[in-house]
Amino acid sequence: AYEISSDPGFSTARLNFLDRGVLYAVAHVRGGGEMGRAWYEQGRRLSKKHTFEDFVDVTEGLQRQGWGTPATTVANGGSAGGLLMGAVANMAPSLYAGIEADVPFVDALTSILDPSLPLTVTEWDEWGDPLHDEEVYRYMKSYSPYENVPRTPDEARHFPRILVTTSMNDTRVLVVEPLKWVASLQAVGVDAIERIEVEAGHGGASGRYRQWEDLAFENAWCLDVMGITR
Repeated sequence: AYEISSDPGFSTARLNFLDRGVLYAVAHVRGGGEMGRAWYEQGRRLSKKHTFEDFVDVTEGLQRQGWGTPATTVANGGSAGGLLMGAVANMAPSLYAGIEADVPFVDALTSILDPSLPLTVTEWDEWGDPLHDEEVYRYMKSYSPYENVPRTPDEARHFPRILVTTSMNDTRVLVVEPLKWVASLQAVGVDAIERIEVEAGHGGASGRYRQWEDLAFENAWCLDVMGITR
């Protein structure tokens, strides 16, 4: 989202995956800035669903080419990318064994309807204004993860395992959003867990060793979902 580009970069933490034979892929979906302004415009406001559709298409393409299977695929995204994670879990649950959503914007409609929150009015430029535009309201309600979770255990039967990380002092995505989402998933039998940082904000814990501790937990969860336990 926000026309932000995912530029190439090196991460020592990813070696943990690569050494175990994991393929790490970054999907450049509409809503980002990798392909220019038009690419961004096609993935925001009343075109936001293109972001989710692109991510699902990338997943299907990788699996079709033999780079993975639904039983070993784990998706990860944070903040607005956490909304993406919730949306693709609802749209194509059978493609993913697990979903890790970090500080996820999963109750988007409720938050964007509240202009008393410090970021809401400026966020209307990205998502649209559901408070004053009925079409935007209906559109956001059709994809907001919290609004579209499975409602019965039967519907949730093929839902992926879910890991949510969040922070008590997050002023961008309030902690109540992921808490509500996880509770609604657990209520219908989804294997959903949440790790809450008590002192951290939207960027997670401060301090190098605390960050590594959190990352080790997240990586271990992902590897367990993939069935890589040694």
